Amino acid sequence: MKKGSIVTLDIEKFADRGKSLTRMDGYVVFVAGAVPGDKVKARVFKKRKKFAEAAILEVLEPSPLRTNSRCRYFLTCGGCKWQHVKYDAQLEAKTQSVKDAFEHHGGFESVSVEPTIAAEDIYYYRNKMEFSFSAARWLTPDEIASGEEYDKTFALGLHVPGNYMKVLDLQECHLQSELSARLVNGVREFSQSMDWKPWHTRNHTGYLRHLVVRQAAFTDELMVNLVTSHYDSERMEAFSAFLKEGFPEVTTLVNTINSTVAQTAFGEEAHVIFGAGLIHDKIGDGTFEIASNAFFQTNTKQAETLYRVAAEYAEFKEDDLVYDLYCGAGTISLYVAPKVKHVVGVELIEEAVENARRNAAANSIENVSFVTGDMMKLFNSTFIEEHGRPDVLIVDPPRAGLHPKVVAQIEQLAPDRFVYVSCNPLTQARDLAMLASVYDVESIQPVDLFPHTHHIESVARLKKK
Repeated sequence: MKKGSIVTLDIEKFADRGKSLTRMDGYVVFVAGAVPGDKVKARVFKKRKKFAEAAILEVLEPSPLRTNSRCRYFLTCGGCKWQHVKYDAQLEAKTQSVKDAFEHHGGFESVSVEPTIAAEDIYYYRNKMEFSFSAARWLTPDEIASGEEYDKTFALGLHVPGNYMKVLDLQECHLQSELSARLVNGVREFSQSMDWKPWHTRNHTGYLRHLVVRQAAFTDELMVNLVTSHYDSERMEAFSAFLKEGFPEVTTLVNTINSTVAQTAFGEEAHVIFGAGLIHDKIGDGTFEIASNAFFQTNTKQAETLYRVAAEYAEFKEDDLVYDLYCGAGTISLYVAPKVKHVVGVELIEEAVENARRNAAANSIENVSFVTGDMMKLFNSTFIEEHGRPDVLIVDPPRAGLHPKVVAQIEQLAPDRFVYVSCNPLTQARDLAMLASVYDVESIQPVDLFPHTHHIESVARLKKK
């Protein structure tokens, strides 16, 4: 097999990052867009010592696991890599991915992984979408084949995979809501009519950078956050009037200023143009305020399922002291607080901690304490002396997982009940392998918050040996 070779492949199984794989004489070949059970003709475009990657030229025999994708941008946009896979098969693949992570990366010989809990809504489930403006538009294969002339100097949509400059000019998206898609199209038309220039990532010029839409699942509140390179009061007055007339569903408008070269929707300042500058949503019995820069689980309905699983695994008692590490805006802390004596939440980002304290006050929850600090520096014997030795430990770290110093402190602390919530089973398995001398992994429950993607949330229940 050489780079450029045309090969016929019988696809065996799903692999990492939404791809599938097969083997030719023991040599692994990854194929994006393929489904287990497919027979495909493909071209090899990358050749390495241990693996190759190939692109599908033709599906010769489709797998019974295939279904029709809904979105016209499927396979060009990197947002929904599994739209062509039946949902039951997606769930089975996610369950298997968690098993593989613990067996192959964590070295666990036998671990109980429950079937993945399905999402209630498999389309229009996200409460937040972040769209990018770009001076470099990416054309889809269909757009190129049409022979039409397109303005490639303006785009509003999502980045194509692996390209930080070029953006698909999305006319539809099935991740957030139909209203969100109408907003994107309306903002694009308005911006072009006003001749507002998109940000150019190489020249570092232009005004428009990002459009962030946050839409509550259980209230009627909706935030538009327009991220621009500088503040312009006249432009904001015009944009505000446009939204109020054309999209009365928008309850608040925020203008975030990012004057740096970094391609991020965060900035050095934020101006509230109208409304409260935040929205509210509900998880369980709690109501949470969500600021423009606050972290909040992007699938509100499934977040409640995730927290319910975590609470069940923790087996709370009324006199429990609970530590909630990496607590963010306090959603897990406040969800479990009514079930226990006290919760101590720890978070690095001060704005999130302030958000958590306001959420606690708004929900009249008094048996919580929130502490700001870097976990690997803060989480030590002095901290434990001050706040007490916990009966239950809950951690929900970022994708990178736990720092080794935090793992070491957990090993010393060793509470009887320990629940690890993760958005990355690979780092979760790695971390729990380091704690294998102290804890047994009793059960793992995957929860699907991200249909049509390979991403999965995983909740592990551990008991001290």
